[in-house]
Amino acid sequence: MRRTLEGTVVSNQNDKTVIVRVEWLVQDPHYKKYVRRYSKFMSHDEGNECAVGDRVQIIEHRPISKRKRWKVQATVLKAVSV
Repeated sequence: MRRTLEGTVVSNQNDKTVIVRVEWLVQDPHYKKYVRRYSKFMSHDEGNECAVGDRVQIIEHRPISKRKRWKVQATVLKAVSV
């Protein structure tokens, strides 16, 4: 079973690579307030189809380069361009 995550594309400047920011909520143990945590993943985008602001689903993949271990599986929601 490969892990799948959903996040927002924050950068697409590199060729066939996008940086995806995945966020989740964690409850503070003392104050019981929810805090937003995030991680950034370098993901392989074969067709250079993703744009900044797109909501994408990424899947775990074998190592593609030094820092890329994820691959874009699907675009959930395209960003609205003005």
